[in-house]
Amino acid sequence: MRIGALADASGVSTRTLRYYEEQGLLAPERAANGYRGYTPDAVEQVATIRTLLAAGLTTQAIAEVLPCTTAGPSFEPCPALTARLDGELATLDERLAALTASRALLAELTSRARS
Repeated sequence: MRIGALADASGVSTRTLRYYEEQGLLAPERAANGYRGYTPDAVEQVATIRTLLAAGLTTQAIAEVLPCTTAGPSFEPCPALTARLDGELATLDERLAALTASRALLAELTSRARS
């Protein structure tokens, strides 16, 4: 299928699909006329990319773990995936703790300012 058909089927703009290609997340075949050609499983791959982005992974991280994914996204046993996801989770936990501490301090300062 061509890029417009993939955009329609996946609900993602053609510009976003080109970006995914630039980042190494999609690898369409090129016809002699230069048009991109995608296989039907590209719709699932785009859905997987969107899910991983929503989970907070960067496109660089997604490029590393995408080979371990299957449709859904489901995952094949893959040490690189597990290590990367564990690292991303630890980073999010650290950011969440820092935000929680900042919120508590801001609430305290707000309380002092009102009294």
